[in-house]
Amino acid sequence: MSSSEPSSSAQSSSAQSSSEIFTEHRPLLFTIVYEILGSAADTEDVLQDSYIRWSQVDPAEVDNPRAYLARIASRLALNHLRTAQRRREDYPGNWLPEPIQTASDVSDDAVLAESVSIAMLLVLETLSPDERAVFVLHTVFGYTFPEVADMVGKTDVAVRQIAHRAKAHVQARRRRFQPESRTATEVVEKFFAAATSGDIQGLMDLMSPDVVEISDGGGHVSAARRPVLGPERVARFVLGIARGELAEPTFELTTCNAQPAMLVRSRGALEFVLLFDIVDNVIQGLYAVLNPEKLATAHLSNPLARDKD
Repeated sequence: MSSSEPSSSAQSSSAQSSSEIFTEHRPLLFTIVYEILGSAADTEDVLQDSYIRWSQVDPAEVDNPRAYLARIASRLALNHLRTAQRRREDYPGNWLPEPIQTASDVSDDAVLAESVSIAMLLVLETLSPDERAVFVLHTVFGYTFPEVADMVGKTDVAVRQIAHRAKAHVQARRRRFQPESRTATEVVEKFFAAATSGDIQGLMDLMSPDVVEISDGGGHVSAARRPVLGPERVARFVLGIARGELAEPTFELTTCNAQPAMLVRSRGALEFVLLFDIVDNVIQGLYAVLNPEKLATAHLSNPLARDKD
């Protein structure tokens, strides 16, 4: 990607420092890496390594800094995923992605909103590392097959085959998704009122017949080690949480992964994040992230971007 006669984009980038260029493109890089890894902490590690490599390059010699950085971050993320996937095979109980707070404008981009949703990230978790990276880069971010081949270090033909398998796999497993909205927020408010008042029927009325609840304690805290299925079982499980022994609990309604979410604290300390998957005003999924290792940055907002140009 170097040139003896820098293009106009390279000339303009030479007026910026390496750190300024990296900061400009960070939202895109964060989004790509997070969707490949499903972990905000690991994403930060990859971005740090990406910046170190970028700082060793003369920006004036790079025709397209955005594409160059995306390639660096994608390759590092793919390498990291191969190692992380082996660790996740031994994960105690259910594994959930690390929640991130998202701005309301993320929901304006339907593709971006669905791609960072917990349900979609769980589907991506069932792909091989190569399939996941190719699917994310091509289907979500719109990179061409030759561009993806360059980013993941494979041939154009191989990438096309991987993309075909990954797309078929995702389509067979994806659930219908609707991003966060005012009506969805109203459902969460009714959910909270029913849970705190002990209204089991009220909770059940807010759930779809095939509702599922998944908890991730990571072996650090007590959590259901298998998914809870069906309105009555999920409602009773929720009431069990509501009647728990949190000291001075507080509840903050927010948006995580383009979905309504609740931050639950005990004496100011974040205990868990509860994310709601709501379609047509009924809850089809509840995701409780209790693993303290996944809560360190859950209160922070992460700017996301999908436009690669």
